[in-house]
Amino acid sequence: MGYAHEYADAILHRGRIPMEPVDFVPDWADRPRKAKFYPGAETLPLPGADAAGSATGPEFTLPLLSAMLQESYGLTGRRLAVQANTDLAALPHYTQANWSRGTASGGGLYPVSVYWAAGAGGPLAPGLYHYAPHQHGLRRLLAGDVTGEVRRALGAREADAAGCTQYLVLGVKYWQNSFKYNSFSFHAVSMDVGALLQTWRLWAGERGLRIAPALWFDEERLARLLGVAPREEGLFAVVPLEWAGAPREPGGAGGIPEPVPAGGGHEAVPSGDGPGSRPGGDGPESRPAVVRRDSERSRSVLQFETLEHIHEATLGRAADRPAPGALDAAAAFPPRGGDPLPLPPPAATPLRVDRALRARRSSFGRFDASRTVTAEHLAATLADSAAASVGSEAERPDGPRLTALYAFVNHVEGVAPGAYAYDPAAHALRPVVSGPPGPFLQRNYFLSNYNLEQAGAVLVPTVRTTAVLDAVGDRGYRLVNATVGAVAQTFYTTAAAHGLGAGVALGFDNIAYIEELGLTGSGEAPLLIMLLGHERPEPADFRHEIA
Repeated sequence: MGYAHEYADAILHRGRIPMEPVDFVPDWADRPRKAKFYPGAETLPLPGADAAGSATGPEFTLPLLSAMLQESYGLTGRRLAVQANTDLAALPHYTQANWSRGTASGGGLYPVSVYWAAGAGGPLAPGLYHYAPHQHGLRRLLAGDVTGEVRRALGAREADAAGCTQYLVLGVKYWQNSFKYNSFSFHAVSMDVGALLQTWRLWAGERGLRIAPALWFDEERLARLLGVAPREEGLFAVVPLEWAGAPREPGGAGGIPEPVPAGGGHEAVPSGDGPGSRPGGDGPESRPAVVRRDSERSRSVLQFETLEHIHEATLGRAADRPAPGALDAAAAFPPRGGDPLPLPPPAATPLRVDRALRARRSSFGRFDASRTVTAEHLAATLADSAAASVGSEAERPDGPRLTALYAFVNHVEGVAPGAYAYDPAAHALRPVVSGPPGPFLQRNYFLSNYNLEQAGAVLVPTVRTTAVLDAVGDRGYRLVNATVGAVAQTFYTTAAAHGLGAGVALGFDNIAYIEELGLTGSGEAPLLIMLLGHERPEPADFRHEIA
């Protein structure tokens, strides 16, 4: 049994047994930047989301990729509405501004870095680029085609990706989150990765494009390529992109140019693929590598032993990629509970995904129980959330679900208050606990930014975390949390598309939910709660775009 089992158990019990360091207080004055910054790196502006128009796939183009990046992780507006979160007083100050993005992120910290390994046949000179969300541009870190190195890091998937010349790589610089959440950080950021992947899957799927991330690869090899310290930044996913006009073989007829540093005065490690490289060399000294380093704003960067341990335990190796069907043993159990209560067909979605992403926000204290949620809207949210997945190489498209879904119903038309298990096959609710759940929900919530009784319903996804770890090893912890993050992002997007308020929270007593739902001994772990309901009409807000 690996360290991930121990970490998962500590996460579940942290509401009753605090994780170390117990008395930790964030130093907000010395917080890190909200995105990585590479001094001196050339920034190439990307076209705005409007440039993509109504274009569709099945292959990416620069306008399509640029639109997907902006709608998912770029800044789309400024948050200035009056709400109940603890950061309200700081929002009017520009240096502490809270910017809206299509993807949700724990604590609004947005620690995920997006790198683009551009090869032959694309719109850019081959090289490595870092997406700068605040500028909606690309910072060039390395010139030259390194997609061969990415393919080798993917290992067994190399043959599958032989014709791919464009890759996105998702990394997390832990300090961008751990300065606030310390040892809990890994749990939060691995959900953030899943939320971003799911935003891409929703956005791309609507346009006939495909997002199929790989979660098992040689992480340390990619870390060397990107020039990041393995203990400071984890690499969580590689996303091959099917590109319009790309050559069928990487490098094209002209071969792969030797990587050189982006910017003057630095030397790159020679490539094992390019002319002038050491013949036959594949050791670290013969591989390409970024020599630029990002600039850290914080004067004091703290290390957390638990965070380091779980990072090392879940390091990716291509050789450890699960065999097809390995996750079947960790599938969600059949829905439990009493006789099914059929739900009406889900309400039709009135907004496109891109519009829903721009409308997405957390409701923070604005729920209004006087306006009940319709059963059709609850049905749409349940159906979409239950169908969410990461779509990784470890999951079969027709394989069983990893998540189960429960609903604590407060104020939904035609549904009696109580706790229910959602049965996706029957599209029905199965009663688990009868009676209004409001007192239980509020009693077991740790923060003051939501009144859970005012929400129409609170949805709870569960995963058999230990079963996943037993089936695929410690790296499976990243898959578990990415899956839950994907569920949360789908929930947010569906709620926004239907004009409903939404919120997702991790600050609750997990064990109390296990006991209330009768899950003791089942291995089902509730990892977050998702609040759905109508907001109070005409809330106080500020129209920043016309100021």
